[in-house]
Formats: sequence, C-alpha cells, structure tokens
Amino acid sequence: MKVLPVNPFVPLGWQKAAEQKPAQSEGAGFADMLKRTLTEVNGLQVKADAAATNLVMGEAVDVHQVMIAVEQAKLSMQMTVQIRNKLIEAYQEVSRMQI
Repeated sequence: MKVLPVNPFVPLGWQKAAEQKPAQSEGAGFADMLKRTLTEVNGLQVKADAAATNLVMGEAVDVHQVMIAVEQAKLSMQMTVQIRNKLIEAYQEVSRMQI
C-alpha cells in the first residue's frame, strides 16, 4: 500500500494519487485536458465569488477560508493567462517560420 504525505496548504482533493487512464485517441487528449482545466478554473472563480458574497452578507464564518478561496482563484487565473500567452507566442513563432 502506497502512503502519500498530506500537505496542509493544498486542498485534499488535489492531493489524490494520479489515476492511470487508458490511452485516448490522439487529437482529443489536448482539447479534453484544456476543457477540463478551464472548467476547474471557472469552478474556482465561482467558489471564490460565492465565498466573497457570503462574507459580505455576514454568512461566512471564517475569513481565512474566504481569502484562501480568492487567492486560489486569482492564482489559477494568472496561470491560465500565462499559458494562453505562451500558446499565442508559440503559434506566432510557428507562423513566422519559412517553409
């Protein structure tokens, strides 16, 4: 049995061991991964918005959890923007190549 260490600063849902999935058909792998990742980023944004709304309405109990949710959403959005920028740079570099 494999025992993984628990990092208290990372949500437990993210600390699951990577599951081995059967190989997917080529061409759909990157698109599916991109779609899944964007859905996760959107989910973090929605959770952060709900937490902030609950805080303003006086329903939130723990300010720290609200701040953690907002920071996670912020970092995930920054990472998504940086990945987008790198993809655009790569596309532009390929389009400048002479054939």
